Amino acid sequence: MTLLPVRAIQDADASPRGVALARGLGRHGERPALLGEAGTTSYAELARLVEAAADRHAARVAEPLLLAVGPRLEDVVTYLACLAVGRPVLLTDPARSTDELEARFGARPGAPAPHPDLALLMSTSGSTGSPRLVRLSARAVQANAEAIADYLGLTPDDVGVTALPLHYCYGLSVLHSHLAVGAAVVLTGTSVVDPCFWTAVDRHGVTSVAGVPHSFEMLEVSGAAARLAAGQHPSVRVLTQAGGRMAPETVRSWAERGERGGFDLVVMYGQTEATARMAYLPPHLAAERPDCVGVPVPGGDLRLEPVAGQPEGVGELVYSGPNVMMGYAETREDLARGHDLTELRTGDLGRQDADGLWRVVGRRSRFAKVLGLRVDLDRVESGLAAEGVDALVVDAGDRVAVGVVRASVPTSVPASAPAAAQAPADGADPVGRAASTPADREGLADLVARTARLAGVPAAAVTVVPLEERPLLASGKPDRQRVAALARRPERYVTAGGSCAATASSPSAAGVLSAVLGRPVAPRDSFASLGGDSLSYVEASVRLEQLLGGLPDDWHLRPVGTLVAAPARRAPRGWRAVETGVLLRALAIVAIVGTHGNLLDLTGGAHLLLVLMGFNLGRFALGSPQRRERVRALVRSAARVAVPSVLWIGGVTLLTGQYPWATALLVNQLVGPRSWTEPAWHFWFIEAFVLCVLGLALLAAVPAVHRLDRRHPFWFPVVLALVGLLTRYEVVVLRGGDVIHRAEVVWWLVALGWAAARATTTTHRAVVSALLVLTVPGFFTDPVRDLVVLVAALALVWVRRTWVPAALVPLVSALAAASLWIYLTHWQVYPHLEVDHPLLATLASLVVGVLVHRLVAHLSALTRRIFGADPSRLRASSVASSASPDGPAAVRIDGGPRRGPHR
Repeated sequence: MTLLPVRAIQDADASPRGVALARGLGRHGERPALLGEAGTTSYAELARLVEAAADRHAARVAEPLLLAVGPRLEDVVTYLACLAVGRPVLLTDPARSTDELEARFGARPGAPAPHPDLALLMSTSGSTGSPRLVRLSARAVQANAEAIADYLGLTPDDVGVTALPLHYCYGLSVLHSHLAVGAAVVLTGTSVVDPCFWTAVDRHGVTSVAGVPHSFEMLEVSGAAARLAAGQHPSVRVLTQAGGRMAPETVRSWAERGERGGFDLVVMYGQTEATARMAYLPPHLAAERPDCVGVPVPGGDLRLEPVAGQPEGVGELVYSGPNVMMGYAETREDLARGHDLTELRTGDLGRQDADGLWRVVGRRSRFAKVLGLRVDLDRVESGLAAEGVDALVVDAGDRVAVGVVRASVPTSVPASAPAAAQAPADGADPVGRAASTPADREGLADLVARTARLAGVPAAAVTVVPLEERPLLASGKPDRQRVAALARRPERYVTAGGSCAATASSPSAAGVLSAVLGRPVAPRDSFASLGGDSLSYVEASVRLEQLLGGLPDDWHLRPVGTLVAAPARRAPRGWRAVETGVLLRALAIVAIVGTHGNLLDLTGGAHLLLVLMGFNLGRFALGSPQRRERVRALVRSAARVAVPSVLWIGGVTLLTGQYPWATALLVNQLVGPRSWTEPAWHFWFIEAFVLCVLGLALLAAVPAVHRLDRRHPFWFPVVLALVGLLTRYEVVVLRGGDVIHRAEVVWWLVALGWAAARATTTTHRAVVSALLVLTVPGFFTDPVRDLVVLVAALALVWVRRTWVPAALVPLVSALAAASLWIYLTHWQVYPHLEVDHPLLATLASLVVGVLVHRLVAHLSALTRRIFGADPSRLRASSVASSASPDGPAAVRIDGGPRRGPHR
């Protein structure tokens, strides 16, 4: 960005020193100002706190303060005190070192005093590692706060929330604009995908939520988008978006959600150099003009500066207004400078439509001069995106550099394409990724050729930087500078014709999910969006906890690029927290096998696992907001259980003739004997699962039903459970016979598990619990069996994690992950040992099932490496196989004891 010379250097204006919004807090009286863990702080109390802190800062206005600011009352008080008395403050990220900033901008003897207009210093990149800072005047801070409050229509009744960091200009503008009108702000450090965030939104009546494009992606995958569209957070009246361009189709989609959910979407355009905002798109235009940035903010103006080589009507956007920065600062002495400019060259190429709306069409500074040729980096990046490659194209000095996440590297390779990448050396940036296989190297070589074609430069002028994950700034924007820095290190990456070492890189969250799910994983993908299921969930969660040391409860909904270790839970020595659902699954399969093997007498596991099945359907297969994707996910879930089951049961039938073909084909409930008969009904649970899921897929395919579920995500499965009670209590009898094992009868348990997954409040959990307490007792003829199912299901509803001895965690995980194969194979193992050796019968059944599960996983991976097949089609993993069933009675062997049907 370049600066326009001023027409006349401006000195300090005549207004009192400091920012008005910080000096006039007391005028709002007892209205709430800040809400959070510290309770409610009124404006009157905040004014007193700021006044007390201001006394400490008034005498030090000549010394800029470096403040690592977080969403905490004490940090906000310190910040406002500095604004009130005119002490320049440099806001920094609490997670980053400030040593360099202290050395460059901190107090030192003989340094000139900062300019009296200077109020705020911010990084241009969203991080404190920027080589230069933006100098913002008190007038600019106040003017932009008032402009934002004006076009958003903020009033003292509004409530904002710190959804973005306060050291980021967008996040800070939320605080400024609300304080300027006497509105309240909720201070929270939780993410928009954290249920606690939305609990705070509802508790405090938050009316506006701010987000960058990445925030909106997380809202999609976490399910919050659906809740907003369904009006489940009724206080929210506006969502604001800035911090980078959001795709027009995404803007339109959110605008349509707003129409259904009763909120507006306001797309905004700005830069730190303009204190935050320069333009906004009126919300009524978001759906029909989603590719525009709108109109200038109140008090501002946009014009076009002609740019050579651009079409008529396209030029550089130049902004003027009271919120334009004073200038940049690269040294301590720069803080004494006055106003270096009156207009801001944005560096963006834009045009104005006939109706007056402005749009950004490119970036002037996003051009590189390579071998004397001018390369439009945005055009190259867009061209690669159109070919399905998620890449960051940057200027690396004498060449074009392409940072590409390995998962999106193309695999079709021209025979003549050159090699493309070099593996990281020791101490390499962990974002970097080696091209470690021939397929990797060929794919990267193809990318070199594609980029060279789009850029119009020789392949030797292109460097590809393989990335493990998309690098992001603290603001959520792509970190292109990091890609450029990686490309400039010749010991790490080379261009066309260079060697390509095969060095293994350190594991990452994306790498773990790729290995577990057997498919490419991009940073924006989540476990749920990738079609993950309950058994792969077990393996993925265990491996990710080993990698990160802890996981947030909703990790499966978060984009993998955002996964970081969760705060460590304080565990007793020698214990670890395991998800209750995983523990219940492992205990259930042990109870099933132990009961069949005459070691235990503990029935009810299968019906408990039906609740688990519904719980995991709600988390995974039914997690997508798209109707077609939901249907596909449900069909995949059914297939992943049905295919291995048919293969195994059919194989046993071919070899031994043990089962009727109706059982082998999983249609015994439809065409087999109506009452319990062995061995025809051994696999009743598998059949019930497949029938329930396929029936649910048919239901989900109906647009009206899909809309109902999206609008009422908790109450919809509750209603389905109530409908299921008609068959549970035999008000409606479809087929009769062995009632408690039929799919249409046990459906009510599946629906309650689904509702449990959607229960986000204490009231919701209480509703599910009440239905369990009222409907489970009496379903079986055995009160103990009733109690087992009821207590375990209530634990699933209320207890998120359970402490278990650390030494048992690998065993619990192995049993839970292999539960389907344990169930399928144990019928061929325990009957040979149950009479004389019940313990051995149980242990052998568990071991064989785990071994078969691992063998199938190994063969799946091998198939993928050889043929590129999707191993998920071979792996016995699905949402429903989380519910490895307990089956019928132990089979009579040589006149041995028979316990009767363990239903």
